[in-house]
Amino acid sequence: MEIHGHVLECGGLRRFWGAQKHCMLDGVKRCIPTTEALVAMKTLLQFSAASLVFAGLCSTASAKESYKFDPSGSTIGFSVHQFLGTTHGKFTRFSGRIELDREHPENSSVTAQIDVRSIDTRIKKRDDHLRSAEFFNIEKFPYITFKSRSVKRTGPQSGDILGELTMHGVTRPITLHVKLLTPMNDTTRTRWAVSTDSITRRDFNLMFSPATETVSGISQTVAINIEIEAKRAE
Repeated sequence: MEIHGHVLECGGLRRFWGAQKHCMLDGVKRCIPTTEALVAMKTLLQFSAASLVFAGLCSTASAKESYKFDPSGSTIGFSVHQFLGTTHGKFTRFSGRIELDREHPENSSVTAQIDVRSIDTRIKKRDDHLRSAEFFNIEKFPYITFKSRSVKRTGPQSGDILGELTMHGVTRPITLHVKLLTPMNDTTRTRWAVSTDSITRRDFNLMFSPATETVSGISQTVAINIEIEAKRAE
């Protein structure tokens, strides 16, 4: 019996066995792998299995698409009743990111940040008052933020995003109802119509002085009007 290492040709397949034992059985020379060769083969198989698992994980991770808000094509607006009229306003500076998993929407997420300084109701004096310490107090609370906690699909192109809205130093739960406005197969950009229940100013301590509240006639409830367009992130 002799022992040596070589590459064994077997049925047209090349298999690395390392060291083999050669013996004569029934007058025929046969190859028997040694213990070392079997260990090497087992290690190779384990490595191959691990590689397949890793490849599967990478494939799953790559299924999630990242999009960044495009302020030029988006609107974050609001409206509030005052006496017999309605005041409309918007924020012009904001950013956000959507992590979209089309196959498993529940794994998607959204974050957003609004610069309160950018409030615009088309009347400068009113905007300056809203930025002041009497209302938004932008020096202390410069941003409004949203962070999703869960996503639930409600239709072919709609869903509910449950998350936390932080404004004026107060964090409260909120549900955003979203509807996809772009084709499902468009992976370069995405556009969503967003609605939610009206926000109550008192819940976020956004109150004027009692005298101002009395004479202003401003409603406690604020309606939200949002459309977000986002472009695929590099």
